[in-house]
Amino acid sequence: MTLPSPDIFLQLSINGALGGAMYGVAAVGLSLIFGTMRLIFLAQGAMIILAAYLVRALFQHLGIDPFLSLAIMVPVGFGAGWLIYQGLFRKAAAEEDRNISLLIAVGVMFLVQNLMTVIWGGNTAAVVTSYTASGIEFLGVRTSFTRSMGFLIALAGTGLVVLFLRNTLVGKAVRAASEDMTAATLMGISPHKVNAIAFAIGIALAGAAGVAVATTFPFNPFAGFIFSLKALVALALGGIGNVVGALAGGIILGLIEAYVQFFISGGWTNAIAYGVFLAVLMFKPEGLFSRPYKKA
Repeated sequence: MTLPSPDIFLQLSINGALGGAMYGVAAVGLSLIFGTMRLIFLAQGAMIILAAYLVRALFQHLGIDPFLSLAIMVPVGFGAGWLIYQGLFRKAAAEEDRNISLLIAVGVMFLVQNLMTVIWGGNTAAVVTSYTASGIEFLGVRTSFTRSMGFLIALAGTGLVVLFLRNTLVGKAVRAASEDMTAATLMGISPHKVNAIAFAIGIALAGAAGVAVATTFPFNPFAGFIFSLKALVALALGGIGNVVGALAGGIILGLIEAYVQFFISGGWTNAIAYGVFLAVLMFKPEGLFSRPYKKA
């Protein structure tokens, strides 16, 4: 096997990191939801694709630039997340029945997939703008403008979540609840308010990720499940409950995919990515960026 030149290796690394950031922002949403509800929200990918279709509709019918639609998709996602929690998950969360919550999440995923199929059909869709094929120069390497914007969206979304968790009273309440919900409740923190806020932010991040996906990849109603799986892998790599680690895990996954496609074959991409996922769960289940679990 011939080693690539430094320029090609840099190109691979940049493309992998830019693509992986979209897995990362989806994983950040999963991390928030899991942190408070202990729920792997498998419908996260479907919500991302739904957001991508809405971005496409806003562009086609109202002429709103996809990146400007962030100002619409994020608050809409937050509101939708709040309503979904209150309508579907509140009772199961109150009873601490995680099996029912997981089944509800699966039901939401299938419902959203089928609604998208009914409304927009099952064919592959895409958002094509005047800058879709544009590129920018970075470190002497040319890369996609839309991928670069998606990377910035992921960084901004993760950064805002970190600031929220560290610098606001509500954010500190979410952190406290994610560490010990019983103790947080004894301190006067409402579990339902914390769960609703974390869930709403998670879906708001899905709205932001939908903008990045719509401008970068072709998509169809059933592509969301793959995003959910990749986000789950990123979450495991970065460490469950670690917001920054979730983004880093997504970037690592993107790098793995880029290197496997170049050095081995595109057909091995998912197999090796999921193999890494299983290896991390076996040998470092707390993730690459989290401290080891304390033994009882």
